[in-house]
Amino acid sequence: MIQITALEPWQDPRGGQIERVQLDNGIIAIEILSLGGIIRQLSTADNQGKHENIVLGCDNIEDYLSQQAYLGAIAGRYSNRIANGQLQFQGQSYQLDVNQATNCLHGGADGFHLKQWHMQTLADGVRLTVTSPDGEMGFPGNCNVQLDYRLDGNNLLVEMQANVDKACPISLTQHSYFNLEGASSQSNTEHQIQVDATEYLTMNDVGVPVSLEPTQGSDLDLSAATAFSQQTQRAALTPTNGFDHCYVLQTSPNELIRFGSLSSPKSGRTMTVYTNQPGVQVYGANFLEGTKGFAGQIYQSHQAVCIEPQMLPDSPNQPDLPGEPWITENGTYHHSSRYEFGNL
Repeated sequence: MIQITALEPWQDPRGGQIERVQLDNGIIAIEILSLGGIIRQLSTADNQGKHENIVLGCDNIEDYLSQQAYLGAIAGRYSNRIANGQLQFQGQSYQLDVNQATNCLHGGADGFHLKQWHMQTLADGVRLTVTSPDGEMGFPGNCNVQLDYRLDGNNLLVEMQANVDKACPISLTQHSYFNLEGASSQSNTEHQIQVDATEYLTMNDVGVPVSLEPTQGSDLDLSAATAFSQQTQRAALTPTNGFDHCYVLQTSPNELIRFGSLSSPKSGRTMTVYTNQPGVQVYGANFLEGTKGFAGQIYQSHQAVCIEPQMLPDSPNQPDLPGEPWITENGTYHHSSRYEFGNL
């Protein structure tokens, strides 16, 4: 039985209200905002049975609007980086918003993370919808998006669909910052991560993919459980101040495969991620420092972990990369991911 509770809304200084809804099935409790499709809180039990919020977030709408870390939000219309903010497709060229180095990152400065979504309840969760007009942040076509968050036992299910009336690349991802020791914990260094993917993308100095390489024997090899303390010790991670790399999976649109698992020996909590997306970005919150969070806390770098299923960065411009990022006119994009929570 899932209890669905409407919490007191926030006044949006841009106009209107930000809705807040809590879902609780006794195993997972999650608070969702209509701003950006944000997961504001997500509580699970540790190995002593203590329930605690394990995602980073903010106390109010003003802090969410001012932060640039995409805390808990849906990133899009195209997550990760598009080189030079430029697209070419079937003889058409498009200039996107450039908001990170020379790239368009996570859909541009005014991406989906800042939009007001419409939210309605389902029997086992919530459905959020939003429309992005033709030309927003430079992207072609009117884009209609549907996002479902649903609880199923110890699983959080995330389903996203989008359709466009002009050919457009789409890649949506859920950008929560997880700390399995609790959101007030100051560090991710004792977390361990194990990844099934056997390939990853090397990058240039602004995070654009250069080549697809095997993980085996490299500094990005996470086939065995690896502590996040390694992100400051492995040479290949120095340019990015830690893990901020896209792992590549052999997926198909109609099945979920296991990406890997994040765990905390201290709390005993585990999170195993399954997805139908060809890429998963692992990010160790390397540049989180200075972001204002819960109870006025100023977050520090390496305080949490993001695991972001998505299409591959810059793949709209690199057709040799796996996946099909371009959604054709009147076509439909589909993203499905499952986050399974447990204990060691």
